[in-house]
Amino acid sequence: MSRAGASRRGAARGARRPGRGRAIVALGLALFVLVGASAVWRRSVGIAQARTLRALSARQSQLAAERAALAAAVRLAAARGRVGNVAEGRLGMRVPSDTQLVLVARAGAAAVR
Repeated sequence: MSRAGASRRGAARGARRPGRGRAIVALGLALFVLVGASAVWRRSVGIAQARTLRALSARQSQLAAERAALAAAVRLAAARGRVGNVAEGRLGMRVPSDTQLVLVARAGAAAVR
């Protein structure tokens, strides 16, 4: 083959631009680094959110225990015997005797019968 034939083949394929392969490799590497960085960022955000969720879960458990303790304290304070003792001690009240009780019928009770 002659040089003229070789140059025609090169012209038919298109002129090669120097550095085109390097640009593609550099673009591929940049894309790889970008994807890797986004994966690391996403993972670090997930770890931070998991830490927050753990703290909130612990706080929720603590508040549930506190609520149960307060409900027990309310039940204890509202017990009939406790209320009677407090009424007698603080307010000077006492349970009336049977002769001191007055039973009053409702006005509409007689008409119903």
